[in-house]
Amino acid sequence: MLILVGLGNPGAKYASNRHNIGFMAADVIHTRHRFPPWRKNFQAEVAEGTIDGERVLLMKPQTYMNESGRSVGDAVRFLKLAPSDVVVIHDELDLPPGKLRMKVGGGHGGHNGLRSITSQITDGYRRMRLGIGHPGDKALVHAHVLSDFAKADRDWLVRLLDAIADNAGELVKGADATFANRVHAITEPKPERKPKPDATVARPASAGETTEEKPPEKNAMAAILKGLLAQRTRR
Repeated sequence: MLILVGLGNPGAKYASNRHNIGFMAADVIHTRHRFPPWRKNFQAEVAEGTIDGERVLLMKPQTYMNESGRSVGDAVRFLKLAPSDVVVIHDELDLPPGKLRMKVGGGHGGHNGLRSITSQITDGYRRMRLGIGHPGDKALVHAHVLSDFAKADRDWLVRLLDAIADNAGELVKGADATFANRVHAITEPKPERKPKPDATVARPASAGETTEEKPPEKNAMAAILKGLLAQRTRR
């Protein structure tokens, strides 16, 4: 069995906070993979289901972020699982918004939820780090993580959470690198290659011939830049 733990704070007050992106990911996985309704156990909201044929326990600790380890520790000990059977989904200040990185072990980096979990089950668990960006000043971190996502964040947030849920099967297989690569490919698709311009040299128009009109500029910004450059050359 795999435990997927989304970290956050309980209650409507915190529901849209950046700190609650772990709860959001757990909710999308819950819906996408048709888990049964949430119930109370292990000081958490839990739901047990299957992803690609593997048993998974989804958890959203209700102990508040700083005490998340009490909830996770209860579940790990009761189910007799190893730390490596746990994936913790959490917000990450040190990653740009929308970025995802997988990691096993290591320090808590000042994240109180990870600090609490490590104190209960050691640091040998897997982490899904979801970037929320850094406000730029340590004094602003508390307000940043406990503030709601902005409307401008909606597009990348929805795309990221959908990609996590759609590729959760790789997590249950333990294929963390494949999972991260697939999410990255969805959230940051490669730009389409533009066709190479025709190398044919245009023939000057003969007397009596008319040249075809150029099609209107598709890119308005490109047209503006061309106009500015033309003005500079005339000066």
